[in-house]
Amino acid sequence: QVQLVESGGGSVQAGGSLRLSCVVSGYMYSSHCLGWFRQAPGKEREGVAAVDSDSRAIHADSVKGRFTISQDNNKNIIYLQMNSLKPEDTAMYYCAAAVRFCTVQGGFNGYNYWGRGTQVTVSS
Repeated sequence: QVQLVESGGGSVQAGGSLRLSCVVSGYMYSSHCLGWFRQAPGKEREGVAAVDSDSRAIHADSVKGRFTISQDNNKNIIYLQMNSLKPEDTAMYYCAAAVRFCTVQGGFNGYNYWGRGTQVTVSS
């Protein structure tokens, strides 16, 4: 069983920054992915950024150049550095894991474990 616990959300003004963290525990296979997703009220959940076990990363077009996903050396914590935040970034942000047969070449598919989320609110 994989568990993911997010932290770091909050309220900021447009143009500000936040860093989200996700602590991951449990067994994952050698080819796995960890990612960040978000869901705003009334909208579908969307992939934001992901990193795989070979440390390759992808970012959604809407956040490229502003958000950066990273992981620590032990790969049990992933981060999402969010800069130049916009009101449209307001959402619940979720950390997720695809525990096997995953590379970021597959996009944001195959995630089967989820954290409870952390709220990010950006005011104009």
